[in-house]
Amino acid sequence: MSITVLGECVADAFATDGRPGELSLTVHPGGGPANTATALARLGTRTRFLGRLAADPFGALFRDRLAGSGVDLSGCVAAAEPSTLAIAALDAEGRAGYTFHAEGTADFQWQPAELATVDLTKSVAVHTGSLALVRAPGAAAVEELLARAGAHATVSIDPNLRPLLVAPERYRERMAAWCALTDLLRLSADDLALLHPDQPVAEVLDHWHQLGVPLIVLTLGEQGALASLHGERVRIEAAPVQVVDTVGAGDAFTAGLLHHLSQAGLLGGRLNALTVDQMADACRFAATVAALTCSVAGANPPWAAQLTTP
Repeated sequence: MSITVLGECVADAFATDGRPGELSLTVHPGGGPANTATALARLGTRTRFLGRLAADPFGALFRDRLAGSGVDLSGCVAAAEPSTLAIAALDAEGRAGYTFHAEGTADFQWQPAELATVDLTKSVAVHTGSLALVRAPGAAAVEELLARAGAHATVSIDPNLRPLLVAPERYRERMAAWCALTDLLRLSADDLALLHPDQPVAEVLDHWHQLGVPLIVLTLGEQGALASLHGERVRIEAAPVQVVDTVGAGDAFTAGLLHHLSQAGLLGGRLNALTVDQMADACRFAATVAALTCSVAGANPPWAAQLTTP
């Protein structure tokens, strides 16, 4: 059995000093779902990625990173449209802000026929998130796939809000539907602040539980994470690390969480067998995966051997 990840690949371009009058860009393969797929495969989980990959140099970069990490790309679509590009700038704490070039790009052009025939019977979980969930015209087809997956697989969503491209109101409009579809909702403190500014965290989490999602994990950067299973909550400390940057840390956390739950045989349904202690253990493992990702430049998640090396 495997985990299926659906969503975008994004070329993350970081500005570096060039010759006078020039701007140099160093490009890393990114995109939240692609980062999660990469991290899952590197941890040792059989992982299939469903993406629309362009025929441009960025598309080749995405294929090399995913396939080189052990991700199955057989379900990807060869897209005629160009790749999505994001220009990233890091602040003093290593957090990235992005300017996107995403109009008419390959990632968001899903057609119903491209996903209708995807076989999900061998997937214990289906994960998606970010812009693939909200960008037209493909978002509706993605939600249809999630609805179909939920019959036998654990559904995982990371909203990963991008307010420069999609207004937070659009995410708010869809949250009720996503909570009804999903079994695992992972989001950041920044996401929560955009979705429900000035509203108590406990109140928001309880509302989402009432809408149907059993497990919610709120990642808090250097303050760790808050996990909530049907309203029973545990605070998880962040793993100590010397931060280079935080690019891809949330995606790596999600991958660590799904990997640990898969290894424990807890995926494949609505997480009915999951206990609070098991949830906490999975989150601690995920925090370690995220910390190792923060210790290197870019969205470069660890391999399994790095978690076992003294």
